[in-house]
Amino acid sequence: MTALMRSKAGFAGFVVFCLMVLLAVLGPLFTPGHLVTDVTAVYQPPSGAHLLGTDSEGRDIAIQMINGGRSVILVGVLAGVISTGIAIAFGSLGAYLGGWVDSLIVSVTDIVLTVPQIILLAVLASLYTLDSPWLLAVIIGGFAWPYLLRSVRAQVFSLKEREYVEAARLLDLGTPHVLFREILPNMGAFILMNFVVTMTNAIYALVGLYFLGLAPIVDDNWGAMLNKAWTRGAIFYSDSLFYVLAPVLAISILQLSLVTMTRSFEEILNPRLRQS
Repeated sequence: MTALMRSKAGFAGFVVFCLMVLLAVLGPLFTPGHLVTDVTAVYQPPSGAHLLGTDSEGRDIAIQMINGGRSVILVGVLAGVISTGIAIAFGSLGAYLGGWVDSLIVSVTDIVLTVPQIILLAVLASLYTLDSPWLLAVIIGGFAWPYLLRSVRAQVFSLKEREYVEAARLLDLGTPHVLFREILPNMGAFILMNFVVTMTNAIYALVGLYFLGLAPIVDDNWGAMLNKAWTRGAIFYSDSLFYVLAPVLAISILQLSLVTMTRSFEEILNPRLRQS
């Protein structure tokens, strides 16, 4: 905990992120049945009954914000894990083994890079019903790894020439040992930073899908709220300010907490920063 608090901004980001995760996970347990439609209370300003006002259906915006964070965070974390895992596994393997293995991995990576992700997601949305956060996370994470793979590959190319790696290879400790015990632990801070970047990109991709109407609006999440606010003309009502700004601010605060949180974790994983 002391190491985590060395960076005040990083620790603040960690606290904010944990609070948002707790609110997204536990919050809906305390709001079942509270989200009701009331056409007589459309676009009401914030009040004691509705802390952030109401939307175009007279539903409480604050409750929607509480219920809407779970799927966004779930997709961000799961997509980040999937894409980071693919990038680390194949990027390090290609750089370490070289030869035809590396050539094949690089060729596949280049092919995936040439496919515009938003167009691919739009095509998939027209062919399949993307109504599950788990499915969206798998799709987004399954196409978000090429850039990180290139970076991991370059890092492994540099690290595999170090003396301790050469010693492990001469001792014939095996490829898994060299990669997972000698090389990858020295890339901890680098991997963490890229994992956070992948998470933020996945969250933006998810929100973009909902905002553009490419994913069915089957639940209340921050992207769906933005879609409804736009399609129902909320920007033209003066009392609907929080309906538009609340999901935008929530996404921004979540992304900012993720980025600043990495400062503390980088100091924990990087020995040079711990000594400074």
